[in-house]
Amino acid sequence: MSTTTGHGTTANGTTANGTTANGATANGATVAAVSSNAEYSFTKPNRESITLLAGLGVEGDVHAGVTVKHRSRVAQDPTQPNLRQVHLIHRELFDEVAGAGFSVAPGELGENVTTEGIDLHALPTGTLLRIGEEAVVEVTGLRNPCPQINAFQDGLLKQVVGRDEEGRVVRKAGIMGVVHQGGTIRPGDPITTTLPPLPHVPLERV
Repeated sequence: MSTTTGHGTTANGTTANGTTANGATANGATVAAVSSNAEYSFTKPNRESITLLAGLGVEGDVHAGVTVKHRSRVAQDPTQPNLRQVHLIHRELFDEVAGAGFSVAPGELGENVTTEGIDLHALPTGTLLRIGEEAVVEVTGLRNPCPQINAFQDGLLKQVVGRDEEGRVVRKAGIMGVVHQGGTIRPGDPITTTLPPLPHVPLERV
């Protein structure tokens, strides 16, 4: 596997800014905020730290578990594996929607980890994100933006889901992952990514 921070990797596993497969951090990818909620709610309060549990998710979070916990997925089939244990959103999205008149802060779209300096949506399925010293999250797919976003702020849904010039759906409300290795993470922690073997599979909604 080659290591990068989502900004391009060369054939020998080295990024344009010099990151190699030894797990070194480049481009300043960091954790901007961490959030969790023990109750079903659209938003998640910010925390000083959160602890990831291998195979489960965020300790004490309502969406942690081996099988699906999001209520829409539970209604479909409660025995489905939980591919949405951890939700990550790039902080840069908040700057983007601010340009359209919306004010969104970390945790308000329900994410557990707010990142900075990494293009989450460009990562392929199966990417490993090492966050802090120990925690590792395996990327499983895209969050599918739902109408609850409009209930939070009317009109915001159109800012985080749309279509490209070829009519394909573009989702910008973050990515989902499962906990590959547990650990505690805090704001300011570095994020290092390890790409899966080629060929890479683009993210789809999960």
